[in-house]
Amino acid sequence: MFKQLITLLMLMMLSGCGYNSLQSSDETINASWAEVLNQYQRRADLIPNLVNVVKGYAAHEKDVLVEVTEARAKVGSIQATPELVNDEQAFKNFIAAQGQMTSAISRLLAVAENYPQLKADGLFRDLQAQLEGTENRITVARNRYIQAVKDYNITVRSFPSNLTAMMFGYKTKPSFTVENEKAISVAPKIEFNTAPNH
Repeated sequence: MFKQLITLLMLMMLSGCGYNSLQSSDETINASWAEVLNQYQRRADLIPNLVNVVKGYAAHEKDVLVEVTEARAKVGSIQATPELVNDEQAFKNFIAAQGQMTSAISRLLAVAENYPQLKADGLFRDLQAQLEGTENRITVARNRYIQAVKDYNITVRSFPSNLTAMMFGYKTKPSFTVENEKAISVAPKIEFNTAPNH
């Protein structure tokens, strides 16, 4: 009877010290991260079709096509598991690879602007619309993940739940950051290309 009373008392103390909040927040992060990965995978799945359509109209844009293909391969080589959010360096590598993919896709779509026939192709327009929708879903999923990490990290760092976090090995988790804050604070230079379209 005495053991049961102590167990009950300890459970009450743990719930009052943020243990349940830590568990709940950690599960929310895992679910949010799974959605981020799902949307990134959806984007990666669209890339081969997009590259093939562009290749049909702009085969001599080899550098851009290779860059997109290599960026996709790099993204695919990273083991994107739920545990990734607990390894800050692996998380940074994953985010960097996704950033390279975003940059490569932007260059590919910019190349398409020089090819009116490509822009008029129904399959290209469909893939471009799917890609835009996916980018929007990625943004929403990332924002949910960022909020979940923020809530979790507040619990991990706040008293008295920080004591429970230390006792059970809960640590703050990395979140998405802007890769190059200085670069995005500078207004972009706009240059008009006066060369005729191909």
